[in-house]
Amino acid sequence: MRNCYLGVDIGSISTKGVIIDEENNIITSCYIWTEGNPVKAVRNLIRNIKEEIPEDCVIKGIGTTGSARKLIGLMLKANIVKNEITAHAVGTLTFYPNVRTILEIGGQDSKIILIRNGIITNYAMNTLCAAGTGSFLSSQAKRLGLDVNEFGKYALKSKNPVKIAARCTVFAESDLVHKAQVGYPKEDIVAGLCKSIVLNYLNNVGKGKKIEAPIIFQGGVSKNEGVVKYFKEVLNEDIIVDKNSHLMGAIGIAVLARKNKVGKTYSLELSNVKFDTKAMECTRCSNNCELLKIYRNNELVDSWGSKCGKY
Repeated sequence: MRNCYLGVDIGSISTKGVIIDEENNIITSCYIWTEGNPVKAVRNLIRNIKEEIPEDCVIKGIGTTGSARKLIGLMLKANIVKNEITAHAVGTLTFYPNVRTILEIGGQDSKIILIRNGIITNYAMNTLCAAGTGSFLSSQAKRLGLDVNEFGKYALKSKNPVKIAARCTVFAESDLVHKAQVGYPKEDIVAGLCKSIVLNYLNNVGKGKKIEAPIIFQGGVSKNEGVVKYFKEVLNEDIIVDKNSHLMGAIGIAVLARKNKVGKTYSLELSNVKFDTKAMECTRCSNNCELLKIYRNNELVDSWGSKCGKY
């Protein structure tokens, strides 16, 4: 029998899962949309993964990361729950031990991680605005009548990208519509949008950061060839895009689950597990805290939101 480890990265847009073995080889992986329901998404993810797991695999550890990591960690009884900065860094260092800069653009957030001698020395995440993220690109592709998977290839056709103000989603959309209405070629508009995403990222998330090679680009947007092209052009450096770049957070938390194993075997059978969340307002004191109670098979396993500690 082979000891294997599950890593789950639950984001606002997508949910990723990987199974690795003791040597960090990827046994299987799955990438699905979260669709605003992380619990349902993880149920679907686990069902898909179970169909691909070899019979000799035994799950000896589960790790969760991403925006819903605590919730899903309770659901899966994970042996480790970590933030996505740590997970992405660990996943990347596992395969690229000399990496110095990680650029990551996901569905609704983006981040930069600086690493020196295998240690995180600095990082930053985007502000509240989602300009330049995957969801923003997807909406603009739809506006232009393009499939988001073809967006990057379309940008490569351009010889003269137009300037798009992408610091704000509202201004970017307004600028994009104006450029289209006055007759700019579609490929120049798409290329301009890809370039503006790079400039916005570097001027916002990367502001004041010393970006040094080797540089690795991760997240769903790393699959966009147009954005990769302009990162190379603006930084004047080679940009590494791993074939599993969109899974690196899940890989990292799976590696941490392996390192943090507790000697037990985990079941991926969730069909008999009832997992509920219930919101309530506590009126025991003047704080009027909004509480979230977590139930597993009708048993209260945790509650969040209490300021005074009564829950």
